[in-house]
Amino acid sequence: MYPYLRMIWGWQRAKSQPKLAVNAMHVSSHRCWPQDIDMWMELNNGRTLTIYDLGRIPMGVRVGLMDALKRERWGLTVAGSVVRYRRRILPFEKFEMRSRGLFWDDKFFYVEQSIWKKSGECANHAVFRTAITDKSGIVPPDRVLAALGHEGPSPLAPEWVQQWLKAEEMRPWPPMQDLPMQQEKAA
Repeated sequence: MYPYLRMIWGWQRAKSQPKLAVNAMHVSSHRCWPQDIDMWMELNNGRTLTIYDLGRIPMGVRVGLMDALKRERWGLTVAGSVVRYRRRILPFEKFEMRSRGLFWDDKFFYVEQSIWKKSGECANHAVFRTAITDKSGIVPPDRVLAALGHEGPSPLAPEWVQQWLKAEEMRPWPPMQDLPMQQEKAA
C-alpha cells in the first residue's frame, strides 16, 4: 500500500520549512518500516522508488511547485528513472534522503535523489525524469518555471546523465513484444 500517512506528514512538515530554489537540496529523515521490507529482510527495491516520492513531493512543496500545480490544475508524472543500489537498508534503520532539482530541458525536469545510511554510506542513488502535465499533455518547463517565479537557464546536465539520455533515445519504444514469441516458435 502507498505510504499516504508518511506522505501527508512529510508534506505538512515541508510547509513549515524554508522555501527552496528549484535546484537546492531538500534533506529528509526516514525509517525503514516492516511494510517496506522484502523476504530478504531489507528495504525492497520497488519500495525504494515509492519512498523516493517521500522526498520529491515535499521538495516540490518547498520549491512552490505543489501550489503551482493546484493553481494551474497541472499534474505531475515520472517519465523515466535510473537507479543504482549499493547498500542494504535494514528493518527499523534510520536513513537520510537528499533530493534536488538537477536540470531541465524542453520537456522534462530531472530530479536527483539519494539515500544515505547513518554511517555516511550512500545506499542508493537515482535520477528521475519527471514532467508536469495538463489536459493537453506535457507543460513546457519554461512555463512551469515562470509560474514558480524562477528566471535563468537550466544548470548543465552531468555527463553521465547525458549518456543515460542518449541510451534512452536508442531504446526501442514500444518494446519489441514479438521477439520472445518468435524464439519460442523456433524451439
